[in-house]
Amino acid sequence: MQSLDVDVSALVEEIYGLILAYGLDILGAIVILFAGWWIAGRVERAVGRALGRVPRMDETLRPFLSSLARYAILAVTLVAVLSQFGVETTSIIAVLGAAGLAIGLALQGTLQNIAAGVMLLFLRPFKVGDYIDAGGISGTVNSIGLFTSEMTTYDGVYLYVPNGQLWNTAITNFSRNATRRMDIVIGIGYGDDIDQGLAVLLTLMTEDPRALDDPAPQTMVKALGASSVDLNMRCWSDSSDFWALQFDLHKAAKEALDRAGISIPYPQRDVHMHHVGPSPD
Repeated sequence: MQSLDVDVSALVEEIYGLILAYGLDILGAIVILFAGWWIAGRVERAVGRALGRVPRMDETLRPFLSSLARYAILAVTLVAVLSQFGVETTSIIAVLGAAGLAIGLALQGTLQNIAAGVMLLFLRPFKVGDYIDAGGISGTVNSIGLFTSEMTTYDGVYLYVPNGQLWNTAITNFSRNATRRMDIVIGIGYGDDIDQGLAVLLTLMTEDPRALDDPAPQTMVKALGASSVDLNMRCWSDSSDFWALQFDLHKAAKEALDRAGISIPYPQRDVHMHHVGPSPD
């Protein structure tokens, strides 16, 4: 019984010694952990509010950057907690670096799409609602995410495109500018009056309110074709009216030239035949 009391006393003394030795470290680690957690939350909200005041900041990018700031502080907090127990900070950073490198190599394509998504959201070569062409991929942008973007083609086909594929190619944005220029080529016969044809086509553009006055509409002779004199109609319009105006001007040009008695010739070719040999009687 006396031996048991001695063992218990020794155990209590050992536990008490451990508490004295590591109690402050444990208490400090708990304080650091809670403080880091609290600071990370405050920083996340502060970054979110700051980014919300940026005029061109996309709503998809704001929570991503806020969370990134939070996890960065939590990582620093974890390193500080482990250092309280005598763990070498340099070894922790080395392990985290090696793990990050391994994960980066394993998820190279995914990280490339994330980086491309961030660049698209920051630089904004296009926005939701724009019609774009990127390396043969054409359509109206429905959403821009960190990994992929969603688009709809002109004929209603849904596209789910990785951001890396959009970022690594030239992007043509048909909706970015408020106005666009159109050129319509109309061929008339060589026997028709060129000045009359130019005047008829110019009147069509000046009388349509969708054709802008500045820059003013123009007509000119574009080329002398094989079977026609090619006249060019040039005008500017709002981007939203571009296609409708172009389609209507094609129809109106045909009808106006018909009323003016100006022909639109069919493509034709003159064939000259040479007879070889004795002429027939």
